[in-house]
Amino acid sequence: MPPELPRHTLTHPGGRRLHVYGELRGRLDPSEVSPADPPQLHLRLDALTGAWIAVSPARNARPQTKPSTDAAGVTTAPACPLCPGGPELPFSYEAAVFENRFPSLMAEPPPPPPGEHPIAAPTAPSTGRCEVVLYTEQHEGSLATLAPHEVLHVVAVWTDRSRELWAQDDIRSVLIFENRGEGVGATLSHPHGQIYAFDHLPPQIAQRHDRHHAHRREHGTCLGCEVVAVDAAASERRVAEDDHFTVTVPFAPRWPYEVHVRARRHGARRLGDLTTDEQGSLAAALRDLVLRYDRLFDQELPYMMVAHEAPDDAPDWHLSFEFLPPHRGPDKLKIRASVETAAGLFINDTLPETTAAALRAIEPPVTDWQGGVVPQVVPDQSSS
Repeated sequence: MPPELPRHTLTHPGGRRLHVYGELRGRLDPSEVSPADPPQLHLRLDALTGAWIAVSPARNARPQTKPSTDAAGVTTAPACPLCPGGPELPFSYEAAVFENRFPSLMAEPPPPPPGEHPIAAPTAPSTGRCEVVLYTEQHEGSLATLAPHEVLHVVAVWTDRSRELWAQDDIRSVLIFENRGEGVGATLSHPHGQIYAFDHLPPQIAQRHDRHHAHRREHGTCLGCEVVAVDAAASERRVAEDDHFTVTVPFAPRWPYEVHVRARRHGARRLGDLTTDEQGSLAAALRDLVLRYDRLFDQELPYMMVAHEAPDDAPDWHLSFEFLPPHRGPDKLKIRASVETAAGLFINDTLPETTAAALRAIEPPVTDWQGGVVPQVVPDQSSS
């Protein structure tokens, strides 16, 4: 496996940090004009559910893939702000992470506006972190097209940022995720993901946290281990074989082609808990799965990918990467309709065992660590 990437931390004017992984090939412009803090950024409490809602009007100004030109029509910056020469990285890079200039959460957010009522309609500052993870400087690509060692580098970057964010005193939950494709609202096609770090447990994370503790109280066993055991034994829901992770369509999926990549080992709660072998296994499993998705309907399948790491007091939690593609067919999207959105009762119009079989039947090419296709030896049948 390739060695761990070194990290170089630079600071934009105004304080936003940029982490460059691998070789440092340039520097930031010290005369750069720093963006103003996002106006009206704050949280509002939904008193009926107890969920905090982030309000961030500045996100409507997020960039699209249009090049910048001068008065003579000469291109002065690339169409994509994440490519080398753009506003985030003016130089070439292997992988990088920067603090989002259009955040929903900030380490030092502005004071919130007053709420309408201290109990029924309060506000709070949007405390947390929002980071953007650049997988590669290449504008086109994905976890499927990166070489295996490049995907392993992405896992190393996630691990580094995860460790640092979890160590912050004000952070209670770290969520690594990727939105790929216009079908899930991605505004930029450059291969990238994001990380949100919260000063509280968001509702669905809190629900999982409570379920783990309730299971331990009621049954005296680890819920994560039991889910792993059930998934490992469920051959009809299995998508791929892996020594360190189960790769399965879950027993009760919300999305038609939903797949969970879950750590088998008890104690592998976060990315930082993984052994070297487990990191390599995770990188291979993620790349293999996205290759399967892209061959399922012969198109780059849009998806939401979320890494679920354990909160501080969740010893039974098993790290998982969960993929949530919205498609239920080549040209059909599953839409969260009224019952699903308002009541939380998801309706899956596909059979989990059937979707698992479709993904399992796809055989991505075997590649070496550099991404070269490994020739497969066909047994000699002449003597049989």
